[in-house]
Amino acid sequence: MASNMDREMILADFQACTGIENIDEAITLLEQNNWDLVAAINGVIPQENGILQSDYGGETIPGPAFDPASHPAPSPAPSSSSAFRPVIPTRQIIERQPRMLDFRVEYRDRNVDVVLEDSCTVGEIKQILENELQIPVSKMLLKGWKTGDVEDSMVLKSLHLPKNNSLYVLTPDLPPPSSSSHSGALQESLNQNFMLIITHREVQREYNLNFSGSSTIQEVKRNVYDLTSIPVRHQLWEGWPASATDDSMCLAESGLSYPCHRLTVGRRSSPAQTREQSEEQSTDVHMVSDSDGDDFEDASEFGVDDGEVFGMASSALRKSPMMPENAENEGDALLQFTAEFSSRYGDCHPVFFIGSLEAAFQEAFYVKARDRKLLAIYLHHDESVLTNVFCSQMLCAESIVSYLSQNFITWAWDLTKDANRARFLTMCNRHFGSVVAQTIRTQKTDQFPLFLIIMGKRSSNEVLNVIQGNTTVDELMMRLMAAMEIFTAQQQEDIKDEDEREARENVKREQDEAYRLSLEADRAKREAHEREMAEQFRLEQIRKEQEEEREAIRLSLEQALPPEPKEEDAEPVSKLRIRTPSGEFLERRFLASNKLQIVFDFVASKGFPWDEFKLLSTFPRRDITQLDPNKSLLEVKLFPQETLFLEAKE
Repeated sequence: MASNMDREMILADFQACTGIENIDEAITLLEQNNWDLVAAINGVIPQENGILQSDYGGETIPGPAFDPASHPAPSPAPSSSSAFRPVIPTRQIIERQPRMLDFRVEYRDRNVDVVLEDSCTVGEIKQILENELQIPVSKMLLKGWKTGDVEDSMVLKSLHLPKNNSLYVLTPDLPPPSSSSHSGALQESLNQNFMLIITHREVQREYNLNFSGSSTIQEVKRNVYDLTSIPVRHQLWEGWPASATDDSMCLAESGLSYPCHRLTVGRRSSPAQTREQSEEQSTDVHMVSDSDGDDFEDASEFGVDDGEVFGMASSALRKSPMMPENAENEGDALLQFTAEFSSRYGDCHPVFFIGSLEAAFQEAFYVKARDRKLLAIYLHHDESVLTNVFCSQMLCAESIVSYLSQNFITWAWDLTKDANRARFLTMCNRHFGSVVAQTIRTQKTDQFPLFLIIMGKRSSNEVLNVIQGNTTVDELMMRLMAAMEIFTAQQQEDIKDEDEREARENVKREQDEAYRLSLEADRAKREAHEREMAEQFRLEQIRKEQEEEREAIRLSLEQALPPEPKEEDAEPVSKLRIRTPSGEFLERRFLASNKLQIVFDFVASKGFPWDEFKLLSTFPRRDITQLDPNKSLLEVKLFPQETLFLEAKE
């Protein structure tokens, strides 16, 4: 089995050799030949003579001979006269001739033709357009790609483009010219929805399909291929406007009638088509499904006879549809599906998840590893003779219902209506890839219903099993249990990884919390230290201010003192000797007529204010500070001399 990378290379080589532009058709042809490139090419291109040798093995396969005229050798030997025609490996031929792609790019009223090799990138196209249209690459939006918006670094070969392509440039950041009414009308048409009423000529059946104006004609034809199984190159159309000359053209500019337009499609008859039909009848396309048989098993295995089977199928067709066509909301559609399923087969049935497929993924896969489940997708089809037997006998069996409820998230969809079928194929292609979508697309009606078992992985969703309707209860249970074993092994690994990751995260959280607490403790210490320093600074400032204030008072008192009289002064002089708390003595002469206040001022000028210290006499012990300061020293008997001492007040 070729890997995904090998398949992409084989697909590109196959399209380059055969010129088949439809990717789904190319994949189908390759799968019919088990992805053997040479066998697939020989099955499409008629071989007349010669051999085509595969470079994947040593065998030679009949095919077209190498023509020296169309592939001249770089340096032919001049002496070579042999008629031998060399065999060249297919991949070597492809590598010698790079595939050229033609692009017609429309911008307002201009068309620019660009021819590039498929090894170039989207950014190189923009650089060419920048020179032609004089529009900076940063202001340019290149639209019209079949795969949606692409990056500038995308290689053209990886987009699997046809040889001829139509693109258009949008410049939303640039002001439109004054005469851009046509561009405005085109932009409005791109946002409109067109209803295409398509009649399948061979079966006389109508399909009502909605497309946006930005969809291309090629997308319409590919959707019709999904519904009718007519490959795009075999489709014969009637009703397209004369202006719809290119499949890359979007519907808004193709000239379709709005809002409805009628078309007719049929199968083009050709020898190649006849050969393809015979190959499809003789080839069984296998991919993911484990169901090897396409034939319906005998109804007696289910406990019912043929009449009962077909009677149940006919009665089902007469009932209301399981799901409305073109339902806007998937949740509402599944509500009707569940109600109709209960009315047909009873209340004992799997619990169908109500919501979109994306929501079912979230419920099943994007939770903790211990809570994850497998996703079971039930695909219903009312026109299959197996449907009623499968639903009533298998899907509603108590053992199946119980097992699904415990281990699966079950989501359902009805493929009976063409619009619903196309919608699911689009979802399938988006979530599971084109290979799974192609497998479901190629399933015949009588192979339905299908039961898809999906397991979520880190990077993608894997289809573990595709169970067809021709099965039994025991076989269905065995397949569910086998899928559960694979899932359980994977789940245990995921639980181990998740536990280790959570343990690492817990350690990191604990370290972060410890670090945070350490930072908070350091910050608290720093703030406390800063507060303490601020308080000390404040107290120091107060102390300095008080000292400065005391010093100013002391100086003012010292300056206000009368001069000390001399001993030989004519007036009576009193000599006072004052002992300080430190043991030192202050001595000074005063006039006997001086007031006691002058003594207080003298003591205060030496740093002993009278409001903080008491001035005491010894014999008799008196508190001089309690006496009237306006009395003279003579009056308070401090004459002619006296010894006093200072004592701090309490």
